[in-house]
Amino acid sequence: MGARIFVTWPMEPEARAILERAGSVATSPSEDGLPEPELARSVADAEAIVPMGAHPVPASVIAAAPRLRIIAVAAVGYNLIDVAAATRRGILVTNTPGVLTETTADMAWALMLAAARRVVESDGLVRAGRWSGVKWSLMLGDDVSGATLGIVGLGRIGKAVARRAAGFGMPVLYHSRHADPEAVAIGAKYRSKTDLLREADFVVLAVPLTPDTRRLIGAAELALMKPTAFLINIARGPIVDEAALVEALRARRIAGAGLDVFEDEPRVHPGLLDLDRVVLTPHIGSASRATRLRMATRAAENCVAAVEGRRPPNLVNPEAWTGA
Repeated sequence: MGARIFVTWPMEPEARAILERAGSVATSPSEDGLPEPELARSVADAEAIVPMGAHPVPASVIAAAPRLRIIAVAAVGYNLIDVAAATRRGILVTNTPGVLTETTADMAWALMLAAARRVVESDGLVRAGRWSGVKWSLMLGDDVSGATLGIVGLGRIGKAVARRAAGFGMPVLYHSRHADPEAVAIGAKYRSKTDLLREADFVVLAVPLTPDTRRLIGAAELALMKPTAFLINIARGPIVDEAALVEALRARRIAGAGLDVFEDEPRVHPGLLDLDRVVLTPHIGSASRATRLRMATRAAENCVAAVEGRRPPNLVNPEAWTGA
């Protein structure tokens, strides 16, 4: 009969077919995350869980699944999984890096352009029937071309964002824990975090959420930015102190923001909702049809490798691997 596998959303048929090679597959009937007690009941006899990145798998759910061998997350981020609890049990945790790099980088540019050129505000004006004709000062925005791009986190996605800057004639600065030897090839120059915030016209956040990056951008960091600068977050919401961001935007200490992620999703700080030059999108950085299928497929492949006793290629807790 094979392994029992539980998927936390109605998975694409192509990816589900991969899982079915390794066992029986049950899926949640909805993309909404199951309440914790219901999820615990659903995985009680499961050897594998394949969750969306937005669906938590806490220690209580892991404890409810005595046969569990792998949690194969369909996302790059796995901050909603209790990896420590899984590791203590020898349960493997995997993610799906690489397959969503280009799509998420595209989203950073969509947010930059939309915020700088006031695309959302302009669209609303036209749809509301309030456009009365061309005026010299109507919806004046800021140029992206030629501006200085600052990227915090030069991983796969950060590099993809940087590569696109060449087409806009933008100098690129970056900050990461260490200078990256590959940065030269894409024209990116290293800066301290302080200097990057001071110099950049667009600050793009592309770091993972860790204890060190939680609230990496707060009041002190926002105060360093130019009053004409924009903050773009395509990473994880808790990297930014949203209350401090609202205060900085209201005081015009920075010009605007583009946010695809939020501190307490799906809740959005109410102060962001009535601000001009702030573009808010519902965590859709990887939401193209092709990319979501690649994510589901990669998660399924990771899952099958584990239940067949092979080391999954995208293991995030290698200390849990025993080679069994």
